[in-house]
Amino acid sequence: MPPRAQPERSNDAAEFYLRSGATAYGISAEQFALILEEVQRKYIPAALPDQRAEFLASLRLEELALARACAAGSERAWDDFVSRYRQKLHAMALHITREATQAADLADSLFADLYGVNTRSSARNSKLAFYTGRGSLEGWLRTVMAQEFVNRYRKQKRNVSLEEQTEEGVQFVAHAPEPASTGDPRLVAATDEALAELSAEDRFTLASYYLDGRTLAEIACALGLHESSISRRLDRLSAGLRKRILAALRDLGMSHAQAVEALETDVRDVGIDLRARLTQESSATTFNSRKVRARDADRANND
Repeated sequence: MPPRAQPERSNDAAEFYLRSGATAYGISAEQFALILEEVQRKYIPAALPDQRAEFLASLRLEELALARACAAGSERAWDDFVSRYRQKLHAMALHITREATQAADLADSLFADLYGVNTRSSARNSKLAFYTGRGSLEGWLRTVMAQEFVNRYRKQKRNVSLEEQTEEGVQFVAHAPEPASTGDPRLVAATDEALAELSAEDRFTLASYYLDGRTLAEIACALGLHESSISRRLDRLSAGLRKRILAALRDLGMSHAQAVEALETDVRDVGIDLRARLTQESSATTFNSRKVRARDADRANND
């Protein structure tokens, strides 16, 4: 019996392109296909055709086209973006800062980053190039703004003078050197992979709660959500990360019992910079597939 013919994938690409409205911003079908390929490689590099089509169909294609067109310098796209989101961004900023002057400064600063032109070199380096369409553009913008607010707060704290901190009773002690990593390299690879799959908003939530010690109320305020929603999200993220790490460890050759035991390792011994993983906005991961991770982890394990 001859094998059943596979559906024509070019039809999917054409449908996604039409749904995105990218043609209005001067993005060709070939250019949009490259954008989709980039997103797919980032999150599901080894996907089968059907999985790839399902994943791409779930993206916010219209918002993805708008964001990438803005990042590329399309005037029409930028006009549409300003019309849709400028007032929303100012409202987000006011909700976060609770003060009109600070809100205006925060929103204007983010707009400059989103527009992305470097005044020195005239090169465009827009944050909108990092939007992948996995969630709403509005939600992504809220997360980016909240992260910018946190970054400003940290910078302000670092700029407080030594005299001021001494007067406040701050004690200065030498930092103990980080212990050498003794963890299984497979745990490092599995943890790295699981964190890389998180959305920007999920990474911000985890970093704010577990690394920065912010309260549920503070995180909820920053993201414009209810406190109970943040609590449920943290529970979901914790359970989901554990499940993904266990699955990755089994794929890397561990038995279920070994994987469970590995997860009991002290996080300080894992040898992975959790803050860097959780606060990165968007970057290509060091490894793009479990096959590569398994190979490198096995090599390190045998050394």
